[in-house]
Amino acid sequence: MADGGALCRSETQHGQAGQRLTLANGDTLWLALQGAHVVSWQAAGRERLYLSPRNVWDGRSAIRGGVPVCFPQFNQRGSLPKHGFARNSVWTAGQAKVQDAQVQLDLTLTWSAQTLALWQPRFDARLRVALVPGALTLTLSVHNIDTRPLQFSGALHSYLAVDNIAQTRLHGLQGQPEWDALTDSHASAAAELQFDGEFDRVYGAAPGPLALQDGAHRLEISQSPSWANSVVWNPGRDKCAAMADLPPDGYSHFLCVEAAQVMSPITVAAAAHWQGWQRFRVLQD
Repeated sequence: MADGGALCRSETQHGQAGQRLTLANGDTLWLALQGAHVVSWQAAGRERLYLSPRNVWDGRSAIRGGVPVCFPQFNQRGSLPKHGFARNSVWTAGQAKVQDAQVQLDLTLTWSAQTLALWQPRFDARLRVALVPGALTLTLSVHNIDTRPLQFSGALHSYLAVDNIAQTRLHGLQGQPEWDALTDSHASAAAELQFDGEFDRVYGAAPGPLALQDGAHRLEISQSPSWANSVVWNPGRDKCAAMADLPPDGYSHFLCVEAAQVMSPITVAAAAHWQGWQRFRVLQD
């Protein structure tokens, strides 16, 4: 479907079915139906997401990079497989809305016998991908279609591309509660986060946007208040070397800045909806 130079079409990459969104200004995005996973977002002539060159494209393994949808569990905080089942499930793409200089596409995942074997609630989940020049918004919605409340945790686990992690800075979290998962210690966030070695911290979400400084490149990162946390993660050299689906230097080319619900679950009443979004906007290049 196309309108005024904007376009959405089916496209297979790496043997994976997916969708290609393209704008008249050249910004483009490709997502895999496995996990409703945004794999690539190119804006202002630059790739904004990191994808591991060692990713396993078998349709079963989680995709390393891009924006995994972690649902209905964050990490190993529960009895489900790590980060839940959504990122390994095949989602259904709807009809794209193409208008002027924007493209919007909804993807859905609905409860099934496979999900019931892992998690009892009956649900409909939707990821809305909205692409405009220089910006990308991802909105996760959860509809509880069961007769009982459901609880979940999760994240939009965004791998943001950087040229050199040692020169990367993140601003905007100053004073927010910080839990360091590596040392199990609590503090208040510094005005500027720097990255030298493994970094794995959960923050109380800031009231305003964050700014990722990568040399001359700057990216604004915002999230809805419905996500209580922001997670900042990089495996560092040693942990990266032990990860089969990352090259030894992979850690130096990304920083994960995630809109997340980690410390306490979200409760969705019977027949109710919840939604949370994360937005990226190119500030300067």
